[in-house]
Amino acid sequence: MFDTLIFDLDGTLINSLEDLKDSTNYALKNFGYEEKSLEEIRNYVGDGVKKLIERALPDGINNTKFDECLDIFKTHYKSNMFNKTKPYPQIIDMLKELKKNNIKTGVVSNKFDTAVKEICTIYFGDLIDTAMGESKNIKKKPAPDSVLQTIKLLKSTPEKSVLIGDSEVDIQTAKNAGIKSIGVCWGFRSKQILKDNNADYIVETPEEIIRLILKK
Repeated sequence: MFDTLIFDLDGTLINSLEDLKDSTNYALKNFGYEEKSLEEIRNYVGDGVKKLIERALPDGINNTKFDECLDIFKTHYKSNMFNKTKPYPQIIDMLKELKKNNIKTGVVSNKFDTAVKEICTIYFGDLIDTAMGESKNIKKKPAPDSVLQTIKLLKSTPEKSVLIGDSEVDIQTAKNAGIKSIGVCWGFRSKQILKDNNADYIVETPEEIIRLILKK
């Protein structure tokens, strides 16, 4: 069936919402803007940090402080992205089981590339074969570029690959890449959103991914 699993990061492998909220609010407070709630941040994430700040700022990208606010966010987040962030329950055990069964694993994220690589190294080590985030060299999701490049790096094929994520962005990315999608219910979006966007599979726990992939 599938021998290559490509994971989204935030909302799929790690719960990073609190740290994203704290860094966003740190940047907003710097200019006297109203802080955002956890639920507001939950609805802002998924399209990269630039979109996160655009959605959080009054007047969005047209705000004269946009670039400065984004820079402050990035600087703060780089030093604080491990304060409250941690893998979701069962994630490490799932990755170990996949590794034991020679399943190839990659991460594609709209978080900036250096953060993606550092987070994956610290939390997952050799349980993730390759990780890729947003950079100037590759279009972010829902463009298929990062997924297709990851498949190539892992010496796999679209037919044997599946994208696993928690949002409509991930499902659309999978469609654009011509691969199947697995929507996870423990992340930043609701199960209904996954259904509405026609995820090929929907799982409630990481253990269900093991059963689906390994037929256990």
